[in-house]
Amino acid sequence: MEDQRERQPVAVITGASAGLGRELARLFAADGHGLVLVARREARLRELADELEAAHSITALPLAMDLSDPEAPDAIAAALAGEGLDPEFLVNNAGFGTSGAFAELALARELEEISVNIRALVHLTRLLLPGMVERGRGRILNLGSTAGFQPGPYMATYYASKAFVNHFSEALAHELAGTGVSVTVSCPGPTATEFGAVAGNAKSALFERGVVASSEDVARHAYQAMLRGERMAVPGLINKLLVRSGGLLPRGLLLRITGRLNQP
Repeated sequence: MEDQRERQPVAVITGASAGLGRELARLFAADGHGLVLVARREARLRELADELEAAHSITALPLAMDLSDPEAPDAIAAALAGEGLDPEFLVNNAGFGTSGAFAELALARELEEISVNIRALVHLTRLLLPGMVERGRGRILNLGSTAGFQPGPYMATYYASKAFVNHFSEALAHELAGTGVSVTVSCPGPTATEFGAVAGNAKSALFERGVVASSEDVARHAYQAMLRGERMAVPGLINKLLVRSGGLLPRGLLLRITGRLNQP
């Protein structure tokens, strides 16, 4: 077991039990990487770990943790240390959205969203990044969003959280130039995952009328961009055009368009 682990660069993936996290885990495993799979749903994690170990002869450690808990990143770091693992890859994929008029949404859920989408990402990155810099190698993949390029009425907290992820990732990538460590932020648009059902906007115009990408395609695009060390990866021509055109539209018009797309 120890010899096998020494041969396998390890990737820590949050939100690994479904959607993009699960597809990214499969890509890492297919390339022979050991995995540390983090999510709340332990049964799903163990099922995925067993699947990938059997299919690719890699080691996969499931860690059932709730990243809305401020102590979760420290617990993850402690588990890694206890297993003698020095991750070469960190994928901050965990996140969720909420939809509706902000004044009517549950405050506890909004604060939980900020904790998962922002606080846990920053905390876990800060814990694992120094080791990567010291070893002179490492890759960080953060899941941002096209939502992070403009305000989002009726999904105000989510859009703002993704703006943080986009900007934080780009800034960190600049700081790390020449260290052997890269940071990539993937900025997908609507994607076929559990996101819409959790956020409560699966029936919004954004999902009903927009172009919804497959989780497999988005994960592959993000994974390949990370391996190339790209700072930002926007999958799909339509998403690229939307990101570029957003900066050209009057701010009030952009808000009205986004609000209509997000309104349940």
